[in-house]
Amino acid sequence: MAGDEIAVDAPLMRGPESPRDSLEDLTASFISEERHATSPSAFIWSLSFAAGISGILFGYDTGVISSTLVSIGPDLSHPLSTLDKSLITSSTSLFALIASPLASILADKLGRRYVVLVADVLFTIGALSQAFTGSVAGMIVGRSVVGLAIGGASLVAPLYISELSPSNFRGMLVTLIILFVTGGQVLAYVLGYVLAQKAHGWRWMVGLGAVPAIIQFGLLLMLPETPRWLVQAGKEDIARFVLMKVYPSETGTTGERVLRDIKREILEQEATSKIINPSPSGNDPWSSLTQFQHRMTELLYVGGNRRALIIACMLQGLQQLSGFNSIMYFSATIFSLLGFTSPILTSLWVAMTNFVCTLVALIITDRVGRRAILLRSMPVMIFGLVLCSVSYYFLGVPTENTDVLPGTQTAVYSPWATFIVVSLVIFVCGYAIGVGNIAWQQSELFPLSVRSLGSGLATATNWGSNFVVGLTFLPMMELLTPVWTFALYALVCLAGWICAWRIYPETKGLELEDMKGLLRDGWGVKESLARPTNGRP
Repeated sequence: MAGDEIAVDAPLMRGPESPRDSLEDLTASFISEERHATSPSAFIWSLSFAAGISGILFGYDTGVISSTLVSIGPDLSHPLSTLDKSLITSSTSLFALIASPLASILADKLGRRYVVLVADVLFTIGALSQAFTGSVAGMIVGRSVVGLAIGGASLVAPLYISELSPSNFRGMLVTLIILFVTGGQVLAYVLGYVLAQKAHGWRWMVGLGAVPAIIQFGLLLMLPETPRWLVQAGKEDIARFVLMKVYPSETGTTGERVLRDIKREILEQEATSKIINPSPSGNDPWSSLTQFQHRMTELLYVGGNRRALIIACMLQGLQQLSGFNSIMYFSATIFSLLGFTSPILTSLWVAMTNFVCTLVALIITDRVGRRAILLRSMPVMIFGLVLCSVSYYFLGVPTENTDVLPGTQTAVYSPWATFIVVSLVIFVCGYAIGVGNIAWQQSELFPLSVRSLGSGLATATNWGSNFVVGLTFLPMMELLTPVWTFALYALVCLAGWICAWRIYPETKGLELEDMKGLLRDGWGVKESLARPTNGRP
Protein backbone atom coordinates (compact mmCIF):
# COMPACT_ATOMS: atom_id res chain seq x y z
CA MET A 1 0.00 0.00 0.00
CA ALA A 2 2.84 2.32 0.76
CA GLY A 3 4.06 2.29 -2.81
CA ASP A 4 1.06 4.20 -4.11
CA GLU A 5 1.23 6.98 -1.53
CA ILE A 6 2.93 10.30 -2.10
CA ALA A 7 5.88 10.60 0.26
CA VAL A 8 4.96 13.85 1.90
CA ASP A 9 5.60 13.01 5.54
CA ALA A 10 9.39 12.94 5.57
CA PRO A 11 10.05 16.70 5.84
CA LEU A 12 7.28 17.03 8.43
CA MET A 13 8.24 14.21 10.77
CA ARG A 14 9.70 14.96 14.15
CA GLY A 15 13.39 15.52 14.26
CA PRO A 16 15.95 17.77 15.90
CA GLU A 17 15.16 20.59 13.46
CA SER A 18 11.42 20.11 13.32
CA PRO A 19 9.32 23.19 14.23
CA ARG A 20 6.88 20.81 15.90
CA ASP A 21 9.51 19.85 18.49
CA SER A 22 10.23 23.47 19.33
CA LEU A 23 6.54 24.20 19.77
CA GLU A 24 6.11 21.16 22.01
CA ASP A 25 9.13 22.20 24.07
CA LEU A 26 7.45 25.54 24.68
CA THR A 27 4.24 23.87 25.89
CA ALA A 28 5.86 21.09 27.92
CA SER A 29 6.43 23.42 30.89
CA PHE A 30 2.81 23.71 31.88
CA ILE A 31 -0.06 21.32 32.49
CA SER A 32 -2.93 21.85 30.13
CA GLU A 33 -5.77 23.63 31.86
CA GLU A 34 -8.10 21.96 29.41
CA ARG A 35 -7.37 18.54 30.93
CA HIS A 36 -8.42 19.71 34.40
CA ALA A 37 -11.68 21.34 33.34
CA THR A 38 -14.67 19.50 34.80
CA SER A 39 -17.20 20.80 32.28
CA PRO A 40 -17.35 22.96 29.14
CA SER A 41 -17.65 26.71 29.62
CA ALA A 42 -21.02 28.47 29.36
CA PHE A 43 -19.83 29.88 26.03
CA ILE A 44 -19.25 26.38 24.64
CA TRP A 45 -22.62 25.17 25.91
CA SER A 46 -24.39 28.08 24.19
CA LEU A 47 -22.59 27.39 20.91
CA SER A 48 -23.36 23.68 21.11
CA PHE A 49 -27.05 24.20 21.89
CA ALA A 50 -27.45 26.70 19.04
CA ALA A 51 -25.74 24.39 16.53
CA GLY A 52 -27.58 21.40 17.99
CA ILE A 53 -30.91 22.80 16.81
CA SER A 54 -29.89 21.40 13.41
CA GLY A 55 -30.25 18.00 15.07
CA ILE A 56 -33.80 18.83 16.16
CA LEU A 57 -34.64 19.75 12.57
CA PHE A 58 -33.18 16.54 11.17
CA GLY A 59 -34.81 14.38 13.84
CA TYR A 60 -38.17 16.10 13.53
CA ASP A 61 -38.17 15.58 9.78
CA THR A 62 -37.33 11.87 10.21
CA GLY A 63 -40.08 11.35 12.77
CA VAL A 64 -42.76 13.51 11.19
CA ILE A 65 -42.70 11.67 7.87
CA SER A 66 -43.54 8.43 9.67
CA SER A 67 -46.66 10.01 11.21
CA THR A 68 -47.53 11.82 7.99
CA LEU A 69 -47.52 8.71 5.83
CA VAL A 70 -50.24 7.04 7.90
CA SER A 71 -52.44 10.13 8.34
CA ILE A 72 -52.19 11.93 5.00
CA GLY A 73 -55.05 9.89 3.51
CA PRO A 74 -56.43 11.18 0.18
CA ASP A 75 -55.41 14.82 0.84
CA LEU A 76 -52.93 14.75 -2.05
CA SER A 77 -55.67 13.87 -4.58
CA HIS A 78 -55.43 10.08 -3.98
CA PRO A 79 -54.36 7.61 -1.28
CA LEU A 80 -50.60 7.13 -1.28
CA SER A 81 -49.23 4.04 -3.04
CA THR A 82 -46.08 2.18 -2.05
CA LEU A 83 -44.20 4.05 -4.80
CA ASP A 84 -45.55 7.42 -3.58
CA LYS A 85 -44.41 6.70 -0.03
CA SER A 86 -40.97 5.55 -1.18
CA LEU A 87 -40.45 8.64 -3.37
CA ILE A 88 -41.68 11.10 -0.72
CA THR A 89 -39.36 9.51 1.85
CA SER A 90 -36.26 8.98 -0.28
CA SER A 91 -36.34 12.37 -2.07
CA THR A 92 -35.04 14.00 1.10
CA SER A 93 -32.09 11.61 1.24
CA LEU A 94 -31.29 12.07 -2.46
CA PHE A 95 -31.06 15.85 -2.20
CA ALA A 96 -29.15 15.62 1.08
CA LEU A 97 -26.66 13.44 -0.82
CA ILE A 98 -26.31 16.16 -3.46
CA ALA A 99 -26.00 18.96 -0.89
CA SER A 100 -23.35 17.41 1.38
CA PRO A 101 -20.26 17.71 -0.88
CA LEU A 102 -21.40 21.15 -2.11
CA ALA A 103 -21.81 22.30 1.48
CA SER A 104 -18.26 21.15 2.27
CA ILE A 105 -16.91 23.50 -0.43
CA LEU A 106 -19.00 26.42 0.85
CA ALA A 107 -17.97 25.68 4.43
CA ASP A 108 -14.30 26.06 3.46
CA LYS A 109 -14.90 29.11 1.29
CA LEU A 110 -17.43 31.10 3.33
CA GLY A 111 -17.33 29.58 6.80
CA ARG A 112 -19.11 26.88 8.80
CA ARG A 113 -21.72 29.22 10.30
CA TYR A 114 -22.78 30.59 6.91
CA VAL A 115 -23.78 27.14 5.65
CA VAL A 116 -26.00 26.51 8.68
CA LEU A 117 -27.72 29.88 8.16
CA VAL A 118 -28.47 28.99 4.53
CA ALA A 119 -29.74 25.58 5.67
CA ASP A 120 -32.17 27.29 8.07
CA VAL A 121 -33.65 29.31 5.20
CA LEU A 122 -34.07 26.14 3.12
CA PHE A 123 -35.63 24.29 6.08
CA THR A 124 -38.23 27.03 6.42
CA ILE A 125 -39.08 27.09 2.70
CA GLY A 126 -39.28 23.30 2.50
CA ALA A 127 -41.46 22.89 5.59
CA LEU A 128 -43.98 25.55 4.51
CA SER A 129 -44.16 24.30 0.92
CA GLN A 130 -45.06 20.80 2.21
CA ALA A 131 -47.74 22.25 4.47
CA PHE A 132 -49.53 24.04 1.62
CA THR A 133 -49.08 21.52 -1.21
CA GLY A 134 -52.02 19.75 -2.82
CA SER A 135 -50.21 17.05 -4.79
CA VAL A 136 -47.71 14.22 -4.40
CA ALA A 137 -45.33 16.08 -6.74
CA GLY A 138 -45.51 19.18 -4.55
CA MET A 139 -44.82 17.06 -1.48
CA ILE A 140 -41.76 15.57 -3.16
CA VAL A 141 -40.49 19.07 -4.09
CA GLY A 142 -40.90 20.28 -0.50
CA ARG A 143 -39.16 17.19 0.85
CA SER A 144 -36.34 17.75 -1.65
CA VAL A 145 -35.78 21.33 -0.45
CA VAL A 146 -35.68 20.04 3.13
CA GLY A 147 -33.15 17.45 1.89
CA LEU A 148 -30.84 20.22 0.67
CA ALA A 149 -31.06 21.82 4.12
CA ILE A 150 -30.43 18.54 5.96
CA GLY A 151 -27.47 17.69 3.72
CA GLY A 152 -25.75 20.95 4.60
CA ALA A 153 -26.69 21.08 8.27
CA SER A 154 -25.86 17.43 9.01
CA LEU A 155 -22.35 18.03 7.66
CA VAL A 156 -21.57 21.43 9.14
CA ALA A 157 -23.25 21.34 12.58
CA PRO A 158 -21.04 18.48 13.92
CA LEU A 159 -18.04 20.09 12.19
CA TYR A 160 -18.80 23.45 13.83
CA ILE A 161 -19.02 21.92 17.31
CA SER A 162 -16.01 19.64 16.78
CA GLU A 163 -13.75 22.57 15.82
CA LEU A 164 -14.87 24.66 18.78
CA SER A 165 -14.83 21.98 21.50
CA PRO A 166 -11.99 21.18 23.92
CA SER A 167 -10.71 17.68 23.11
CA ASN A 168 -11.81 16.11 26.40
CA PHE A 169 -15.42 17.22 25.80
CA ARG A 170 -15.54 16.92 22.01
CA GLY A 171 -17.23 13.52 21.89
CA MET A 172 -19.90 14.56 24.38
CA LEU A 173 -20.67 17.85 22.64
CA VAL A 174 -20.91 16.29 19.17
CA THR A 175 -23.17 13.62 20.68
CA LEU A 176 -25.36 16.47 21.91
CA ILE A 177 -26.44 16.99 18.29
CA ILE A 178 -27.48 13.34 18.09
CA LEU A 179 -29.41 13.77 21.34
CA PHE A 180 -31.21 16.69 19.73
CA VAL A 181 -31.93 14.48 16.69
CA THR A 182 -33.63 11.92 18.91
CA GLY A 183 -35.43 14.66 20.80
CA GLY A 184 -36.73 15.95 17.48
CA GLN A 185 -38.02 12.48 16.65
CA VAL A 186 -39.84 12.21 19.99
CA LEU A 187 -41.37 15.66 19.46
CA ALA A 188 -42.51 14.64 15.97
CA TYR A 189 -44.23 11.49 17.23
CA VAL A 190 -45.95 13.34 20.08
CA LEU A 191 -47.25 16.05 17.74
CA GLY A 192 -48.07 13.38 15.18
CA TYR A 193 -50.22 11.52 17.71
CA VAL A 194 -52.03 14.70 18.74
CA LEU A 195 -52.50 16.18 15.26
CA ALA A 196 -53.39 12.90 13.53
CA GLN A 197 -56.79 13.11 15.21
CA LYS A 198 -57.54 16.41 13.46
CA ALA A 199 -58.60 16.96 9.86
CA HIS A 200 -55.56 17.82 7.74
CA GLY A 201 -53.44 17.65 10.89
CA TRP A 202 -50.49 16.35 8.88
CA ARG A 203 -50.11 19.83 7.33
CA TRP A 204 -49.45 21.25 10.78
CA MET A 205 -46.99 18.40 11.45
CA VAL A 206 -44.76 19.27 8.50
CA GLY A 207 -45.27 23.05 8.72
CA LEU A 208 -44.12 23.28 12.34
CA GLY A 209 -40.67 22.14 11.17
CA ALA A 210 -40.02 25.77 10.20
CA VAL A 211 -40.12 27.00 13.82
CA PRO A 212 -36.75 25.57 15.05
CA ALA A 213 -35.08 26.76 11.83
CA ILE A 214 -36.20 30.34 12.44
CA ILE A 215 -35.02 30.17 16.08
CA GLN A 216 -31.60 28.80 15.08
CA PHE A 217 -31.15 31.45 12.41
CA GLY A 218 -31.61 34.18 15.02
CA LEU A 219 -29.22 32.56 17.50
CA LEU A 220 -26.42 31.91 15.00
CA LEU A 221 -26.39 35.54 13.89
CA MET A 222 -25.00 36.33 17.37
CA LEU A 223 -22.40 33.52 17.52
CA PRO A 224 -18.85 33.40 16.10
CA GLU A 225 -17.13 31.38 13.41
CA THR A 226 -14.82 28.53 14.46
CA PRO A 227 -11.25 29.61 15.35
CA ARG A 228 -9.76 26.97 13.04
CA TRP A 229 -11.58 28.39 10.03
CA LEU A 230 -10.72 31.94 11.13
CA VAL A 231 -6.99 31.17 11.27
CA GLN A 232 -7.16 29.49 7.88
CA ALA A 233 -8.92 32.60 6.53
CA GLY A 234 -6.19 34.88 7.95
CA LYS A 235 -8.29 36.28 10.82
CA GLU A 236 -5.94 35.35 13.64
CA ASP A 237 -6.97 38.14 16.04
CA ILE A 238 -10.63 37.11 15.92
CA ALA A 239 -9.60 33.47 16.33
CA ARG A 240 -7.59 34.36 19.45
CA PHE A 241 -10.58 36.20 20.90
CA VAL A 242 -12.84 33.17 20.33
CA LEU A 243 -10.26 30.78 21.82
CA MET A 244 -9.98 32.92 24.95
CA LYS A 245 -13.74 32.44 25.41
CA VAL A 246 -13.52 28.72 24.69
CA TYR A 247 -10.66 28.29 27.22
CA PRO A 248 -11.35 30.94 29.89
CA SER A 249 -8.47 31.35 32.34
CA GLU A 250 -6.39 34.03 33.95
CA THR A 251 -3.21 33.16 32.03
CA GLY A 252 -4.77 32.25 28.68
CA THR A 253 -2.05 29.61 28.16
CA THR A 254 -4.39 26.91 26.85
CA GLY A 255 -5.95 29.18 24.24
CA GLU A 256 -2.53 30.34 23.06
CA ARG A 257 -1.29 26.75 22.84
CA VAL A 258 -4.31 25.71 20.77
CA LEU A 259 -3.77 28.72 18.50
CA ARG A 260 -0.11 27.71 17.98
CA ASP A 261 -1.18 24.14 17.25
CA ILE A 262 -3.68 25.33 14.64
CA LYS A 263 -1.07 27.54 12.97
CA ARG A 264 1.44 24.69 13.06
CA GLU A 265 -1.02 22.33 11.37
CA ILE A 266 -1.83 24.89 8.68
CA LEU A 267 1.89 25.34 7.94
CA GLU A 268 2.37 21.58 7.71
CA GLN A 269 -0.62 21.21 5.43
CA GLU A 270 0.61 24.01 3.18
CA ALA A 271 3.94 22.23 2.88
CA THR A 272 2.12 19.00 2.04
CA SER A 273 0.00 20.78 -0.58
CA LYS A 274 3.08 22.26 -2.25
CA ILE A 275 4.61 18.80 -2.60
CA ILE A 276 1.42 17.33 -4.06
CA ASN A 277 0.49 20.37 -6.18
CA PRO A 278 3.66 22.43 -6.85
CA SER A 279 1.93 24.71 -9.39
CA PRO A 280 0.38 27.81 -7.76
CA SER A 281 -3.11 28.83 -8.83
CA GLY A 282 -3.13 32.42 -7.62
CA ASN A 283 -4.15 34.03 -10.96
CA ASP A 284 -6.20 31.11 -12.19
CA PRO A 285 -9.74 32.32 -13.07
CA TRP A 286 -10.90 28.84 -12.05
CA SER A 287 -9.01 29.05 -8.75
CA SER A 288 -11.92 27.71 -6.67
CA LEU A 289 -12.21 24.64 -8.86
CA THR A 290 -8.43 24.23 -8.90
CA GLN A 291 -8.31 24.50 -5.10
CA PHE A 292 -11.03 21.85 -4.85
CA GLN A 293 -9.05 19.55 -7.14
CA HIS A 294 -5.92 20.08 -5.04
CA ARG A 295 -7.76 19.26 -1.83
CA MET A 296 -9.35 16.19 -3.39
CA THR A 297 -5.90 15.04 -4.48
CA GLU A 298 -4.57 15.63 -0.98
CA LEU A 299 -7.50 13.73 0.52
CA LEU A 300 -7.16 10.70 -1.73
CA TYR A 301 -3.38 10.41 -2.23
CA VAL A 302 -2.02 11.18 1.24
CA GLY A 303 -2.22 7.86 3.08
CA GLY A 304 -3.44 9.17 6.42
CA ASN A 305 -6.15 11.28 4.80
CA ARG A 306 -7.32 8.41 2.64
CA ARG A 307 -7.53 6.08 5.63
CA ALA A 308 -9.54 8.70 7.53
CA LEU A 309 -11.95 8.92 4.59
CA ILE A 310 -12.37 5.14 4.43
CA ILE A 311 -13.13 4.93 8.16
CA ALA A 312 -15.59 7.84 8.07
CA CYS A 313 -17.42 6.53 4.99
CA MET A 314 -17.51 3.02 6.44
CA LEU A 315 -19.15 4.24 9.65
CA GLN A 316 -21.64 6.50 7.87
CA GLY A 317 -22.60 3.80 5.37
CA LEU A 318 -23.00 1.27 8.15
CA GLN A 319 -25.20 3.67 10.12
CA GLN A 320 -27.78 3.72 7.31
CA LEU A 321 -27.39 0.26 5.76
CA SER A 322 -28.20 -1.22 9.16
CA GLY A 323 -31.80 -0.22 8.36
CA PHE A 324 -32.32 2.18 11.26
CA ASN A 325 -33.78 5.11 9.34
CA SER A 326 -36.13 2.82 7.43
CA ILE A 327 -37.51 1.71 10.77
CA MET A 328 -37.92 5.36 11.82
CA TYR A 329 -39.44 6.40 8.48
CA PHE A 330 -41.88 3.51 8.29
CA SER A 331 -42.36 2.53 11.94
CA ALA A 332 -45.99 3.70 12.00
CA THR A 333 -46.59 1.79 8.76
CA ILE A 334 -45.02 -1.35 10.26
CA PHE A 335 -47.03 -1.14 13.46
CA SER A 336 -50.23 -0.48 11.51
CA LEU A 337 -49.54 -3.67 9.58
CA LEU A 338 -48.99 -5.57 12.83
CA GLY A 339 -52.45 -4.64 14.08
CA PHE A 340 -51.67 -1.99 16.71
CA THR A 341 -54.64 0.32 17.21
CA SER A 342 -52.38 3.37 17.62
CA PRO A 343 -49.28 2.85 15.43
CA ILE A 344 -48.00 6.40 15.97
CA LEU A 345 -48.13 5.99 19.75
CA THR A 346 -46.34 2.63 19.46
CA SER A 347 -43.65 4.31 17.34
CA LEU A 348 -43.17 6.78 20.17
CA TRP A 349 -41.75 3.96 22.33
CA VAL A 350 -39.06 3.34 19.71
CA ALA A 351 -38.28 7.07 19.52
CA MET A 352 -38.10 7.35 23.32
CA THR A 353 -35.66 4.42 23.43
CA ASN A 354 -33.52 6.23 20.88
CA PHE A 355 -33.57 9.41 22.97
CA VAL A 356 -32.75 7.74 26.32
CA CYS A 357 -29.93 5.61 24.88
CA THR A 358 -28.44 8.62 23.10
CA LEU A 359 -28.44 10.36 26.47
CA VAL A 360 -26.38 7.42 27.77
CA ALA A 361 -24.00 7.87 24.83
CA LEU A 362 -23.67 11.56 25.68
CA ILE A 363 -22.42 10.61 29.14
CA ILE A 364 -20.06 7.75 28.24
CA THR A 365 -18.54 8.67 24.85
CA ASP A 366 -15.55 10.59 26.24
CA ARG A 367 -15.17 8.25 29.23
CA VAL A 368 -15.31 4.84 27.56
CA GLY A 369 -14.04 5.73 24.08
CA ARG A 370 -15.47 5.58 20.56
CA ARG A 371 -14.03 2.24 19.46
CA ALA A 372 -14.92 0.43 22.70
CA ILE A 373 -18.53 1.62 22.56
CA LEU A 374 -18.92 0.71 18.89
CA LEU A 375 -17.59 -2.83 19.24
CA ARG A 376 -19.76 -3.54 22.28
CA SER A 377 -23.00 -2.03 20.95
CA MET A 378 -23.12 -3.59 17.50
CA PRO A 379 -23.73 -7.16 18.79
CA VAL A 380 -26.82 -5.73 20.52
CA MET A 381 -28.02 -4.40 17.15
CA ILE A 382 -27.42 -7.77 15.49
CA PHE A 383 -29.34 -9.59 18.25
CA GLY A 384 -32.31 -7.21 17.88
CA LEU A 385 -32.46 -7.66 14.10
CA VAL A 386 -32.19 -11.46 14.32
CA LEU A 387 -34.94 -11.53 16.95
CA CYS A 388 -37.10 -9.34 14.69
CA SER A 389 -36.54 -11.69 11.74
CA VAL A 390 -37.42 -14.77 13.83
CA SER A 391 -40.53 -13.05 15.22
CA TYR A 392 -41.74 -12.24 11.73
CA TYR A 393 -41.16 -15.87 10.74
CA PHE A 394 -43.51 -17.12 13.48
CA LEU A 395 -45.94 -14.26 12.97
CA GLY A 396 -46.50 -15.25 9.35
CA VAL A 397 -47.79 -11.87 8.14
CA PRO A 398 -48.94 -12.20 4.52
CA THR A 399 -46.74 -10.18 2.17
CA GLU A 400 -48.24 -10.95 -1.21
CA ASN A 401 -50.99 -8.34 -0.73
CA THR A 402 -49.53 -4.97 -1.70
CA ASP A 403 -52.37 -3.10 0.01
CA VAL A 404 -51.48 -4.56 3.39
CA LEU A 405 -47.83 -3.55 3.53
CA PRO A 406 -48.26 0.20 3.10
CA GLY A 407 -50.63 0.14 6.06
CA THR A 408 -53.87 0.80 4.16
CA GLN A 409 -55.26 -2.37 5.73
CA THR A 410 -54.72 -3.41 9.32
CA ALA A 411 -53.70 -6.94 10.28
CA VAL A 412 -55.13 -8.83 13.23
CA TYR A 413 -52.97 -8.42 16.33
CA SER A 414 -50.77 -11.37 17.35
CA PRO A 415 -48.57 -11.83 20.47
CA TRP A 416 -45.59 -12.13 18.12
CA ALA A 417 -46.16 -8.48 17.21
CA THR A 418 -45.06 -7.59 20.75
CA PHE A 419 -41.81 -9.50 20.18
CA ILE A 420 -41.23 -7.43 17.06
CA VAL A 421 -41.64 -4.21 19.03
CA VAL A 422 -39.27 -5.50 21.72
CA SER A 423 -36.71 -6.57 19.10
CA LEU A 424 -36.81 -3.12 17.45
CA VAL A 425 -36.36 -1.46 20.84
CA ILE A 426 -33.28 -3.65 21.47
CA PHE A 427 -31.89 -2.82 18.04
CA VAL A 428 -32.48 0.93 18.50
CA CYS A 429 -30.84 0.82 21.93
CA GLY A 430 -27.62 -0.64 20.49
CA TYR A 431 -27.75 1.74 17.53
CA ALA A 432 -28.24 4.89 19.63
CA ILE A 433 -25.40 4.11 22.04
CA GLY A 434 -23.02 3.08 19.25
CA VAL A 435 -22.93 3.77 15.52
CA GLY A 436 -25.80 6.28 15.60
CA ASN A 437 -23.55 8.54 17.65
CA ILE A 438 -20.00 7.44 16.75
CA ALA A 439 -20.35 7.95 12.98
CA TRP A 440 -20.92 11.68 13.50
CA GLN A 441 -17.56 12.03 15.24
CA GLN A 442 -16.15 11.93 11.68
CA SER A 443 -14.71 15.46 11.65
CA GLU A 444 -12.07 14.56 14.24
CA LEU A 445 -10.46 12.06 11.85
CA PHE A 446 -9.39 14.63 9.24
CA PRO A 447 -6.67 17.33 9.30
CA LEU A 448 -7.88 20.90 8.88
CA SER A 449 -7.07 21.30 5.18
CA VAL A 450 -9.35 18.42 4.13
CA ARG A 451 -11.67 18.27 7.15
CA SER A 452 -14.66 19.89 5.47
CA LEU A 453 -14.22 17.97 2.21
CA GLY A 454 -13.65 14.63 3.93
CA SER A 455 -16.62 15.18 6.23
CA GLY A 456 -18.72 16.19 3.22
CA LEU A 457 -17.94 12.97 1.34
CA ALA A 458 -18.60 10.88 4.44
CA THR A 459 -21.92 12.67 5.00
CA ALA A 460 -22.77 12.10 1.33
CA THR A 461 -22.14 8.38 1.94
CA ASN A 462 -24.64 8.54 4.78
CA TRP A 463 -27.31 10.15 2.65
CA GLY A 464 -26.58 7.97 -0.37
CA SER A 465 -27.07 4.89 1.80
CA ASN A 466 -30.14 6.49 3.37
CA PHE A 467 -31.60 7.07 -0.10
CA VAL A 468 -31.05 3.45 -1.13
CA VAL A 469 -32.51 2.03 2.07
CA GLY A 470 -35.49 4.42 2.10
CA LEU A 471 -36.31 3.61 -1.52
CA THR A 472 -35.94 -0.17 -1.18
CA PHE A 473 -37.36 -0.94 2.29
CA LEU A 474 -41.04 -1.36 1.37
CA PRO A 475 -40.25 -3.23 -1.91
CA MET A 476 -37.88 -5.53 0.05
CA MET A 477 -40.60 -6.19 2.60
CA GLU A 478 -42.84 -7.27 -0.27
CA LEU A 479 -40.35 -9.21 -2.39
CA LEU A 480 -37.99 -10.72 0.22
CA THR A 481 -40.53 -10.83 3.09
CA PRO A 482 -39.82 -9.14 6.44
CA VAL A 483 -37.95 -12.25 7.62
CA TRP A 484 -35.18 -11.91 5.04
CA THR A 485 -35.23 -8.09 5.03
CA PHE A 486 -34.24 -7.90 8.70
CA ALA A 487 -31.88 -10.88 8.35
CA LEU A 488 -30.07 -8.96 5.59
CA TYR A 489 -29.72 -5.91 7.83
CA ALA A 490 -28.25 -8.18 10.53
CA LEU A 491 -25.62 -9.47 8.07
CA VAL A 492 -24.70 -5.88 7.16
CA CYS A 493 -24.17 -5.11 10.87
CA LEU A 494 -21.98 -8.20 11.27
CA ALA A 495 -19.80 -7.15 8.33
CA GLY A 496 -19.60 -3.64 9.81
CA TRP A 497 -18.48 -4.97 13.19
CA ILE A 498 -15.63 -6.89 11.53
CA CYS A 499 -14.52 -3.81 9.58
CA ALA A 500 -14.66 -1.59 12.67
CA TRP A 501 -12.63 -4.10 14.69
CA ARG A 502 -9.97 -4.16 11.97
CA ILE A 503 -9.55 -0.49 11.05
CA TYR A 504 -11.21 1.89 13.55
CA PRO A 505 -8.70 3.28 16.08
CA GLU A 506 -9.54 4.75 19.48
CA THR A 507 -9.60 8.56 19.21
CA LYS A 508 -10.64 9.35 22.78
CA GLY A 509 -8.80 12.41 24.17
CA LEU A 510 -6.75 13.23 21.05
CA GLU A 511 -6.43 16.84 19.96
CA LEU A 512 -7.66 17.53 16.41
CA GLU A 513 -4.16 18.70 15.47
CA ASP A 514 -2.66 15.36 16.64
CA MET A 515 -5.13 13.09 14.87
CA LYS A 516 -3.32 12.81 11.54
CA GLY A 517 -0.25 11.29 13.21
CA LEU A 518 -2.38 8.34 14.31
CA LEU A 519 -3.29 7.38 10.73
CA ARG A 520 -0.04 8.48 9.05
CA ASP A 521 1.57 5.04 8.69
CA GLY A 522 -1.39 2.68 9.07
CA TRP A 523 -4.79 2.27 10.65
CA GLY A 524 -3.37 3.10 14.06
CA VAL A 525 -5.50 0.57 15.97
CA LYS A 526 -2.67 -0.94 18.04
CA GLU A 527 -1.06 2.43 18.64
CA SER A 528 -4.34 3.98 19.79
CA LEU A 529 -5.00 1.17 22.26
CA ALA A 530 -1.46 1.35 23.64
CA ARG A 531 -1.31 5.10 24.29
CA PRO A 532 -2.52 6.85 27.48
CA THR A 533 -5.97 8.37 26.99
CA ASN A 534 -5.72 11.13 29.58
CA GLY A 535 -3.14 13.26 27.90
CA ARG A 536 -1.47 14.13 24.64
CA PRO A 537 0.55 11.34 22.98
